Amino acid sequence: MGSISSAELNKGSTETGHDTEKFGYKQELHRGLTLKDLIIYGLITMLPIAPIEVYGLVASSSFGMVPFVYMIGIVAMVFTALSYNTMSREFPISGSVYSYVQRGLNPHVGFVTGWLIMIDYIMCPALLTGFAALWLNRIIPSIPIYLIILIFTIINTFIIARGITLTAIANRIFLAMELIILALFIFFAVKYVFIDGHGAGGFSLEPLFQADKMDLGFLATATSIAVLGFLGFDVISTLSEEVKNPVKTVGRATVSSLLIIGLLFVVQTYVAALAHPQYENLDPDMAMFDIAREVGGDWLYYTFIIVGVLAVGVANALAIQSAISRIIYSMSRDKLLPFSGVLGKIHPQYKTPFNATIFVGIVTLVVAVTVSIEAIVQLLNFGALTSFMLLNITVFAYFFIKKRQRDFKGFLKYAVLPAIGFSIIVFVWSGFDARTFMVGFVWMAIGIIMGAVKSKGYKEVPPTLRDV
Repeated sequence: MGSISSAELNKGSTETGHDTEKFGYKQELHRGLTLKDLIIYGLITMLPIAPIEVYGLVASSSFGMVPFVYMIGIVAMVFTALSYNTMSREFPISGSVYSYVQRGLNPHVGFVTGWLIMIDYIMCPALLTGFAALWLNRIIPSIPIYLIILIFTIINTFIIARGITLTAIANRIFLAMELIILALFIFFAVKYVFIDGHGAGGFSLEPLFQADKMDLGFLATATSIAVLGFLGFDVISTLSEEVKNPVKTVGRATVSSLLIIGLLFVVQTYVAALAHPQYENLDPDMAMFDIAREVGGDWLYYTFIIVGVLAVGVANALAIQSAISRIIYSMSRDKLLPFSGVLGKIHPQYKTPFNATIFVGIVTLVVAVTVSIEAIVQLLNFGALTSFMLLNITVFAYFFIKKRQRDFKGFLKYAVLPAIGFSIIVFVWSGFDARTFMVGFVWMAIGIIMGAVKSKGYKEVPPTLRDV
């Protein structure tokens, strides 16, 4: 099978799945998602109220310049988002970065990339349900944390297993809930500052820029925090085989959701910084919630916590769990994982990767209950950023080297932009501590060994890739 261009794919019907079949796969998943659904999915995954998790920590690390940190994040991640946009148009199939590197660079490197991103996605639901359980336990101590984790995991697994349409409906409900509480928070924060005269008492540039604090060390710290704050925008590409027009919509939704979420992050953290300029005395775990209580009272504090619990423990975890189920399904239908015959099955009625979804639910529950949050974060960061580096390399290797798209536009799009994206990720990646590298490279080594076994010493590739 030779290279297939986006133009050729557009000649086929994305509704009937002919584009999937051109890549050697049978269209088994239900195509029911639109551009709007994908943008909502991306927003839910990155979480419009995500700063509630880290505001206190980021504020203390950035001298109160939290909105500045998120502005850096938008700039830093948009280059990698553009690489996702490029690859999703060329290869509109499930699997995300696994499929892109597999087909654009090398099948065996693609497997290792999928293995790396798999640990990111499979650990993330456990991290999210763990956070949500801790918050809920704060206001209702009588409910054990493990019981909360169990309930959230069962709810998420049920919704994902029942079908992508049900998942899309749940996403819309949770997104509306998050945007409403966010609007209330912004309204009361603005009233608190500009009408009541509290906090900063008006506009201030302090949260946006402090010239005396700007040095290479600060920028390195800010970039590291910012990039990690935007992880999750890439999950949109895992739904390529469930989208009505993946060639046009997947990449567009990826970039759009990143820009929208960035704007939401900057606005909410700016008004929070105006409402409470004394960032030094914030509780690292409950900072945004405490600011909500300060500007709106107890009712806003408790409402914010409840919405935060549901948004993180259900909505956000739901999106990530859905994504990893599809990556495991994609790798299993290529016969590259243990028990591929089971994990690569599609439910005949629901048209979902049912077995992979159940498997992810079980892993989420076990990891959330037995592994510390610190260990989960170490694996999550290493897997995501290493796979992003490989993606940017793939764009250059496939389009600029292999397809020889070397005119001015091709040089800019397939060499310069991926190089910037790659450099930013390397900059952040190099700042990991020794423990993160140790854990990450051990996971990578396991993947390399498994890949060698499944491919008989890296001599065999899946049948769908033998002519790539």
